[in-house]
Amino acid sequence: MISTFQLSQLYQQACEIELQAFKVGNVSVYADGHDMTVADFKLSAKASCEPITNPRYSLGEKIYYAVKNTREAVSCNTNLGIILLCAPMIEALVKTNKYVSFQDALTQVLATTTVEDADWVFKAITLASPGGLGNSNRADVHEKPKITLTKAMEIAQEKDRIALQYTTNFKDIFDFSLLRYNEGFQWWRDLNWAAARSYSALLSQYPDSHIERKYGRQHTPWVQAKMLHVYKLLSSTNHPQQHETVLYEIDASFKKSGINPGTTADLTVATIFAFLAQKMLSE
Repeated sequence: MISTFQLSQLYQQACEIELQAFKVGNVSVYADGHDMTVADFKLSAKASCEPITNPRYSLGEKIYYAVKNTREAVSCNTNLGIILLCAPMIEALVKTNKYVSFQDALTQVLATTTVEDADWVFKAITLASPGGLGNSNRADVHEKPKITLTKAMEIAQEKDRIALQYTTNFKDIFDFSLLRYNEGFQWWRDLNWAAARSYSALLSQYPDSHIERKYGRQHTPWVQAKMLHVYKLLSSTNHPQQHETVLYEIDASFKKSGINPGTTADLTVATIFAFLAQKMLSE
């Protein structure tokens, strides 16, 4: 049985590793950006940790109170996506045992979300006020939900890759980015560079929802080409730090154009969390 303390450690460690990774275009210890700093994200991880791991809260309550605590700690939306992705994995870890695997438990969590969960999450999304949210004719977050959280995510999945994870049992994480993370860690034995490799793989393969909500697809081919170049560089060296100059150049070009792959960064945190969780379970 994994304790609340262990869950807290896992969550905060995943958030910290993601900040230590060179995520081109996003905030990291290598460079702030988009009017946000590393300090903002550190505060957000600390503020959201207690509610997101609180065993007395439902899934929806975990998400809402984690977002609420974050908004009280920082003045911007730093971690809504992180919370939406990590909360069901935290729920799943509590249900994992020798008879139920982590992934099977996650499938169960996603299959049994409620209308009440949706209500809490709609309130959380409204509170976080992510850029490009807009309105919807179906399951609008500004209105009282009549469907479960997973059903609401199904409606949103075409425009939001985080929502897509709820309907595919986190397929992008377990079938794609976690494999790249494991490969990177096996090569370098470095959690941070493994995260940078996983991030670049995701961004080279899948359009970033945060970017496309702001700009449509106008930047997507260019971003994917740049990140495929980064991914190939990182996948062909024993010393990834030797490519930092190239990464700094691309990072600056993204930020100059206002391009922030925020969704991909959130998926990276979820990937790290899944890696650390599996490692803990195996031990």
